[in-house]
Amino acid sequence: MKWIVLDRDGVINHDSPSYIKSAAEWLPIPGSLEAIARLTQAGWRVCLATNQAGLGRKLFDYDAFAAMNAKMQKLLAERGGRIDAVAFAPEHPDHATDMRKPNPGMLKDLARRLGTSCDNVWFVGDSETDIAAARAAGMQPVLVLSGNGEQHRAAATAQGVASYATLSNVVDELLSK
Repeated sequence: MKWIVLDRDGVINHDSPSYIKSAAEWLPIPGSLEAIARLTQAGWRVCLATNQAGLGRKLFDYDAFAAMNAKMQKLLAERGGRIDAVAFAPEHPDHATDMRKPNPGMLKDLARRLGTSCDNVWFVGDSETDIAAARAAGMQPVLVLSGNGEQHRAAATAQGVASYATLSNVVDELLSK
């Protein structure tokens, strides 16, 4: 089985320092949905692993989070794509569990749910916490420069982590192999 894990905010959709709090605020990064659709159509399982501290901070509720994901899935379906599994950490950062990145809990949980391992699986994120979670889970971290990625580029490069401008560029690389 070919599978990949993506962070959400800053990788698939535009991020905001004041959080994405509603479906109306959830806006895809150009080309990201088409990139996921290309993976889906090539037989990849696409999973999502996202910290959602806005839930723990009570900036939005679970219904709003579900509406954001429903909007994403609807827009993906219109392009022939889908997210196969979603893992998220709703807790406040001050009360983090093993599920919250940079811990590997979400990634290991996705592998368990899929009945596979994390070995050689790419985790695409836009932050050092994404890189740390991927490493802790035994995955291959990949940085995109969209979202917060540019701020973390030097650290990623120093750690030998490949970086790409966008998710679409990551998918180009994966599908060329």
